[in-house]
Amino acid sequence: MIAHLSGTLLAKHPPTSVVVDVGGVGYDVTIPVTTLYELGEIGDAVRLQIYTHVREEAFQLFGFRTLRERELFTLLISVSGIGPKSAVAMLSGMSADEIVTAIRQNNYARLTSIPGVGRKTAERLVIELRDKMAALSGPAPDEQAEAGGAALAQSEDALREDTLAALLQLGFPKPAAEKAITNSIQEGGDLSVETLLRRSLRQLSKG
Repeated sequence: MIAHLSGTLLAKHPPTSVVVDVGGVGYDVTIPVTTLYELGEIGDAVRLQIYTHVREEAFQLFGFRTLRERELFTLLISVSGIGPKSAVAMLSGMSADEIVTAIRQNNYARLTSIPGVGRKTAERLVIELRDKMAALSGPAPDEQAEAGGAALAQSEDALREDTLAALLQLGFPKPAAEKAITNSIQEGGDLSVETLLRRSLRQLSKG
């Protein structure tokens, strides 16, 4: 099974797909939406942790920036009613650390703020996964460095523009997206496209 890909970013297919060229072979990989906007530009070097999903009629690759995200994805799809696409959507709407914390703390309100997660699903997540959260890997030093590099400060206008483009590609109306971004910026803290996108998705899911 494929567990890791290291190559060149060949193409982006928003909102959740990329093609990675490894030795002349292009691998189509499904990734969380926020990861799509952290991978750089076409032609850049990329590294992804891979989960290989095999079914009778399909062979699909799911990619993640960290081993922790891949492990959490594997746990999520072990829960009844959550498939790979739903798990990717969850990791698009909330960071791995936030999901882990919400499950550990029985925070149903936090979990149901993720687009597509209802009360029953949140309850299953807590019941089935709470005791397994402690076993998840932490990010490796090089992954931490990459994450830090991706979060380098940008101007507010650039952050707003990039986040808006991502939300529009996901199909949200421009006025609603702009309002969500403004509210997200007002929450303060360290801002990045990833942070704003996650905050905005949570707000739009409530609307």
